[in-house]
Amino acid sequence: MKAITISQFKATPELTEQPTPAVKAGSMLVRIIAAGINPFDTKMIDGILDGQMPHHFPMIPGVDAVGVVEEIGEGVTLFKVGDNIYGQFLHAPVGEGTFAEFIVVPEKAALALAPKKIPLQQAAAIPTAGMTALQMIEKSGLKHEQIVLVVGATGGVGLFFIQLAAMQGIYVIATASDENGASKVKKLGAKETINYKKISVAEEIRRNYPDGVDGLIDMVSTPDAFKEMTALVKKGGVAFTTAFVADDEDLKRKGLQGGNFELKGNRTLLDALSDAVDNGAVKIPLEREITLAETPAALAAIKKLNSKGKTIIVF
Repeated sequence: MKAITISQFKATPELTEQPTPAVKAGSMLVRIIAAGINPFDTKMIDGILDGQMPHHFPMIPGVDAVGVVEEIGEGVTLFKVGDNIYGQFLHAPVGEGTFAEFIVVPEKAALALAPKKIPLQQAAAIPTAGMTALQMIEKSGLKHEQIVLVVGATGGVGLFFIQLAAMQGIYVIATASDENGASKVKKLGAKETINYKKISVAEEIRRNYPDGVDGLIDMVSTPDAFKEMTALVKKGGVAFTTAFVADDEDLKRKGLQGGNFELKGNRTLLDALSDAVDNGAVKIPLEREITLAETPAALAAIKKLNSKGKTIIVF
């Protein structure tokens, strides 16, 4: 089978031929229809999970995907041959990932039946970004008519968060770098936008919301920038970062909840997202579809933060 592999941590990903994996007890052989690319994939390549989970080389990266169950191993009861499933396929050993034509995955992974009312390949754009956004809303405690500032709003997590927050009547202020980005986030439910390349986000919030906002969701800020942003949140409010730059002591001094946000993916979240997609409440923020051969270049662009929306690899 064709796959993207690396020979060691931090190596340049390459398109290679690999043996098709064999199904095991408690697992399924899945033919990948499409795989989603996330910033976390580049961190896996650089070894972020080294020492936390066993690894296999040549390592096939990739966590998110949608595919068809081709074969089931002994003891599999949740899915059957022919099911269209999607989710996070990450499992031990790390390196048996989704950037390949086939994958063997334990049925206990964060997987669910794919949405039925969108083109199947688009489901690959949902899992990590969609579940992160949904779980952040659940953990934030933000309620109807409360105000949240979303920094890094035009990335995958931000675009899902805006829609899910708008569904609950949360007032979203989103950052964007240009008119195209501002238009996109407004169409998805943001009530206001701030062009961070033209004006200071902090100054704009202080001017329009002198008492502060109720929440901050930040996907991109540096440690110092995140500290500045958290000063805009009311005491008792919440501030989450997916960039892992939070200072817990600083948040405590400001009387804020939140901090570094790490997704705990599960089937319940995926089922909720499938329902929201199938009933038309959530649109897939798909930016582009690429081939497996184009994946190394796409990973390099994501590492340089040169991507917006979601990119999927279509097989």
